[in-house]
Amino acid sequence: MKRFHVNLTVGNLQRSVDFYSMLFGHEPTVSKADYAKWMLDDPRINFSIATGGRRGINHLGLQAETSEELQTIQRRISEAGQQSFEQADAECCYARSTKSWVRDPDEVSWETFVTHGPLGHYGSDREPDVTADSVSNAKTGCCETNADSRCCA
Repeated sequence: MKRFHVNLTVGNLQRSVDFYSMLFGHEPTVSKADYAKWMLDDPRINFSIATGGRRGINHLGLQAETSEELQTIQRRISEAGQQSFEQADAECCYARSTKSWVRDPDEVSWETFVTHGPLGHYGSDREPDVTADSVSNAKTGCCETNADSRCCA
């Protein structure tokens, strides 16, 4: 079963952790000095926040539980005619993942991924530029809507 993913960039991490913990009725599943993540079952969402960069929605996504689910999502992206960029071994947001990035028709970044396990560090991957003109020249990494932003899987 897939899980919806939202990543926000926030100005004050602790103030945001306090707010979202109260809103969700749960403390973060992962809590670091620059990052927090809630893995909720009601609603079924991977909600993460991080500091740095332009505040607001960084990207949206779908988290697959298996590689097979991820392949199904990637096939649907291809069938929709959108350019995408695959990352087989991404290190980002304290996790190792296989990812696929795409932008919707209005240029909203979508990350589709399956997580393979935790990392002891944030990871340096950045979101590739996945516009139609730039897939062949894509940057490597996780969630770069600007130079300081971070992502979270």
